[in-house]
Amino acid sequence: MKYCGFFLLLLLFAACGEDATTPKPRAFLSLNYPEAKYGAAQLNCPYNFEINTLVKIKDSRNNIPCWIDLEYKELNGTIFITYQRINNNLDSLLADAQKLPLQHTIKADAIEGDVYTNKLRDVYGMFYEVSGDAASQAQFYLTDSVNHFVTASAYFRAKPNYDSIIPAADYLKKDMKHIIETFSWENLTSNSN
Repeated sequence: MKYCGFFLLLLLFAACGEDATTPKPRAFLSLNYPEAKYGAAQLNCPYNFEINTLVKIKDSRNNIPCWIDLEYKELNGTIFITYQRINNNLDSLLADAQKLPLQHTIKADAIEGDVYTNKLRDVYGMFYEVSGDAASQAQFYLTDSVNHFVTASAYFRAKPNYDSIIPAADYLKKDMKHIIETFSWENLTSNSN
């Protein structure tokens, strides 16, 4: 009995030590980006829209007219925009544009598509949001159904890890939605690609 009391007292002192470790709560990196300010994009293309003033517009690496890259240096990301004239090939352009988000289904947790219609500006299309470790978190296509077809995809220069790029992906998605909402077709006679 005497040894039992001593053992309990020793156990009590050992349990009260400050070396006890407690698990830390799980946390995510907090990234804050500047509030978006928009202005008209200065393009010589058959389309126009408003872009974030932080964006640097670059000609596409493919040197195809009206294929542009919207670079977000702070986010290490780019929105790639392509343009094609419709030449009795609207069905194949739509099929290709709708197939592109589906290529990410292997890594994606979910893909949601929202239809976009603006009859006043003659702009119709789809916006796709991709969640999960896919290479592209957002994509869209827009058309007037007669002459013009535009696609856009957001990519980051990093290995896809959805948990770590959520703030940047959300920022680009918001900007892509703004592009869609301000999108219009321009009547340029000099650019008849």
